[in-house]
Amino acid sequence: MARSAADLMPELPEVETTVRGLAPFLEGQQLVTVTTFRPDLRRPFPADLAQRLTGATVTALSRRAKYGIVSTDRDDHMIFHLGMSGRWRTEGGAAGKHDHLLIETAGGHRLFLHDPRRFGSVDLVTGDPLAHFPAFVTLGPEPLSDDFDAAYLARLLSGRRAPIKAMLLDQTVVAGLGNIYVCEALNMARISPLQPAAEVPKARLTALAPAIKAVLAAAIAAGGSTLRDFLSPEGDLGYFAKEWRVYGREGEACECGGTIARIVQSGRSTFYCPKCQP
Repeated sequence: MARSAADLMPELPEVETTVRGLAPFLEGQQLVTVTTFRPDLRRPFPADLAQRLTGATVTALSRRAKYGIVSTDRDDHMIFHLGMSGRWRTEGGAAGKHDHLLIETAGGHRLFLHDPRRFGSVDLVTGDPLAHFPAFVTLGPEPLSDDFDAAYLARLLSGRRAPIKAMLLDQTVVAGLGNIYVCEALNMARISPLQPAAEVPKARLTALAPAIKAVLAAAIAAGGSTLRDFLSPEGDLGYFAKEWRVYGREGEACECGGTIARIVQSGRSTFYCPKCQP
């Protein structure tokens, strides 16, 4: 089945898996070498990346939406996006054709940012990245946070005529959700992706936030979904795709007994069950 380019991009669970996978290699480690093998990915590497990170100690790894954050004791924060095919390679060795950034630690770890399509990015921010990185300023709440609940959705979606699926993909509404997990959560909550956001019945809207949290938690536990080139830092394939309720399953049976359908919304494939998501 053909998928849009956007569906090939690592989503929140894949980035969370990456950040957790990097922690044992980077957290508490001093960075002794930072080397770029080309001037840019989707945009240029920061010109002073090596100067500012070499000698710094990593104090924390975190995630915001679909971005990973590597924080240091110099109050510099390296923010990376995996684009369509990016991953961190932690097995060391020599640089390969598609390895574009190398970080070496005092503990002897060699980590490569591997990105065949070069749609990823690396940025460097001083101070609170949540306040100073432009891409973060307009983001909605994290879907796994306490701020994201039924009351928040009801307030934000009131009066909105756009389809509920489009609203959930709007990063100013909720940060980090992508096509796959929105399709999955709407099916779990029994909401039609075509339903105008303001017209979603209260009972189903109440079920939506817990459904989103459940789908994301299950995907993170499974290491994400395997999409083309995505691997965890350890080189493992995510296996959440085996648990997909509707995504990529056009013509197959839904658990309710209906038949899963595929439609196109704003150029993106939407999978849902017309029987239980009327």
